[in-house]
Amino acid sequence: MRRTLRAAAVAAVLSTALAACSGTIGRNSAALVGGPDTDPSTAGSAGAIAWTTCTDIRRPDGQIAKPDPSLQCGRLTVPLDYTKPDDLSLDIAVIRTRATGPGPRIGSLIFNFGGPGASGVDTLAQAAKVFGSLGARYDLVSFDPRGVERSSGVRCGTDEDMNKYTSLNTLPTNEAERAEIDAGTKAFVDACGRTAAKLLPYVGTVNAAQDLDRLRAALGDSKLNYFGISYGTQLGAIYATRFPKNVNRMVLDGTLDPSATLEQRTLAQTTGFQHAYESFLKDCVKEAGQCEIGADTTIADKNVEKLLYDLKAKPIKVGNRTLTQGLASTAISAALYSPLTWPLLDRAVAEGLKGDGRILLALADNYNGRLPDGGYTTLMSSFPAISCADTAERPTKTELDRTEAESLKLSPLFGSSGLGSICTLWPVPGSDEARKVNAAGSAPILVIGNTGDPATPYEWAPKLANELGTGVLLTYRGQGHASYLSGDPCVKKTVDNYLLDGKIPAKGATCPAP
Repeated sequence: MRRTLRAAAVAAVLSTALAACSGTIGRNSAALVGGPDTDPSTAGSAGAIAWTTCTDIRRPDGQIAKPDPSLQCGRLTVPLDYTKPDDLSLDIAVIRTRATGPGPRIGSLIFNFGGPGASGVDTLAQAAKVFGSLGARYDLVSFDPRGVERSSGVRCGTDEDMNKYTSLNTLPTNEAERAEIDAGTKAFVDACGRTAAKLLPYVGTVNAAQDLDRLRAALGDSKLNYFGISYGTQLGAIYATRFPKNVNRMVLDGTLDPSATLEQRTLAQTTGFQHAYESFLKDCVKEAGQCEIGADTTIADKNVEKLLYDLKAKPIKVGNRTLTQGLASTAISAALYSPLTWPLLDRAVAEGLKGDGRILLALADNYNGRLPDGGYTTLMSSFPAISCADTAERPTKTELDRTEAESLKLSPLFGSSGLGSICTLWPVPGSDEARKVNAAGSAPILVIGNTGDPATPYEWAPKLANELGTGVLLTYRGQGHASYLSGDPCVKKTVDNYLLDGKIPAKGATCPAP
């Protein structure tokens, strides 16, 4: 599985955050009321949020940050199962920074930065200043969705289990290597079933959308103002489908098409990453003598391929750890999310070819949510838990083999069978409710597509805008995942005008790259 739907738009601005982050509740605590292994009969109902100082915000380097008086943290109690609202419940971790002025306060602006599985609590703490123009008139708010970090975060096995899973090679050339990948994937899924079975049926996006509406009400807003990036666009689209009359201003940036099948998603993302990789190579060699991995794109490409296949035969020792081909491929994918990290990718591959895997391993660790102490955030577990809950698809081996074959034709380095290989083995069934989008009756929703986006290909943006029925498309001709945090002044002005003043861009609006 190649995990590609991430909140890496934030990483484009936060220099070390190429992975989701990991609050007031602690990394290993289970916020499921009554504890993860008990069955209390009831656990209360949602209400107002008691705000306190945030004490366990995790920085991009994995360390706990000093308390910031501008940040407030709290918890919102919601039903575990909305069909049984008076039964078990869980707590959703929430963070906010108050509107600073000047200008009258509009209300709260709730963010979901992606994943699925990214910690909104940690990410907003890191990124709040980036949204300063919006923070003048909005309280900026985010949360850890159910199944993520402090909100009963899903954990699949031990840290050592995660080390084994994330180290799996991803470029099989024979049946023995393919069998090794399949066995490693099954071991990971089995661990999820052992350690998170009670939570897995309830972590899907439909439930998260209902949590989002409870959060809106608890914040005192009659309607929702929302900014979703990457997977956050799916959450926003499902919210607008379920609660169209509650939508005020909504931005969906780096759009996911919820209706896409697992195969369609895999092929579209494989194409997107291949295009981003080719753009990286062209950018690297555009100035003579500046690209460390090759003088032209052909040489540079062959050196990347050489590194990966050499690592299959002989992984590189990095201290007491090992850089495998799988980890190196993860590092390369991570760095392709933003042009800001392309120079670092050039250096990382060049160092890897010399036998030094430190940069590549650091990139992979950041992307995988591996912390300096060897622990993991819930990201790698939350991602498949939410994704597989959001689809009833469980592909057969024949279907997976077909997807992988088509994907490898598109990209020998990034092709795979995609998320389907995990969902096929997943211990609980999924639902297609999170794939149905129709926001008829909602206020206009701003949908932004980036023509050079590797993780959420541009083709999904006009499709989602059309499916919503109330979507207004803004096209950004640029590179990297999502658009608002790219630094493009046209995108920023268009979004700010919409969120602050309600100005809807004209049909066919386009922003050129800087």
